[in-house]
Amino acid sequence: MRTAYSESMSVNTDFAGRTMPPAGPFAVDAALIAQFAAAVGASDPIHTDAEAARAAGYADVVAPPTMAVRFEQQSSAAYVADPDAGIDFSRVVHGEQSFTHHRPIVAGDEITGTATVTSIREAGGHAMITVTTELTDADSAPVCTAVSTIVVRGGE
Repeated sequence: MRTAYSESMSVNTDFAGRTMPPAGPFAVDAALIAQFAAAVGASDPIHTDAEAARAAGYADVVAPPTMAVRFEQQSSAAYVADPDAGIDFSRVVHGEQSFTHHRPIVAGDEITGTATVTSIREAGGHAMITVTTELTDADSAPVCTAVSTIVVRGGE
């Protein structure tokens, strides 16, 4: 059963407030960090050189701050892929992204993400879905809070 704000929005609004099961843990290693750093053009040696990272006060190489999106998206994937959610991914565009880092992600971390559908609202015939994902380490300590808004375009 789908609940909708209007005929143009097929996203199931019953998911608002729902927390998905935790996803992960996702292993973080130096090679993964180096790949991400190269992909985003982050050239600081703390992303690829353990000695440089340790000299800067980190336990190991440190991920660029935006690498949290990788784990955020893996954590919210179950929601987006759930047929009952009513999300047609071919109609999705990225609306907004923000991160609150509680500490850097470093090589050796095992990250677990718990995604909560914060809100679902209609704007101009489109569904605006905000998901808040809490990323934690192996000790369940907070690493990052990621907030993402996607837009599911309405219409035919």
